[in-house]
Amino acid sequence: MEQPKLNRHEMRRAAFLLTFEREFFPDQPVEEMFAQAQDSGLVEFDQAARQMFLGVEAHKEELDQIISQYLKKWTLARISKVSLALLRLAAYEMKYCQNQVPGDIVISEAVKLAQEYTSQEDVTFINGVLANLQKDL
Repeated sequence: MEQPKLNRHEMRRAAFLLTFEREFFPDQPVEEMFAQAQDSGLVEFDQAARQMFLGVEAHKEELDQIISQYLKKWTLARISKVSLALLRLAAYEMKYCQNQVPGDIVISEAVKLAQEYTSQEDVTFINGVLANLQKDL
């Protein structure tokens, strides 16, 4: 089956949903995750979304260390799984895709996704963490 070509926002949403799902099924083989996502019809993803998700997976420990530096009086364990998935995805894109997408756009897209999937308090938190991260990259 041919994969659709997604726009950048749809691609980020798909990568976010896969990253979020990974929190619940950390030992599930990646190819199985892709197959289930495709079979369910709930998540459309293309090669770009797949590569972004795989990039987050490959650098998760490093991304968590980076994010941790910007958590004031918080730990990764206290952050909601939705917020953590969004922070990982945006941190990955800011660090490893900075020649492709400006940091302001990455933050804006992360905030848009946060508005769809989490509370306003978390939206503000995500925006603040990413704004501080952007200053140092």
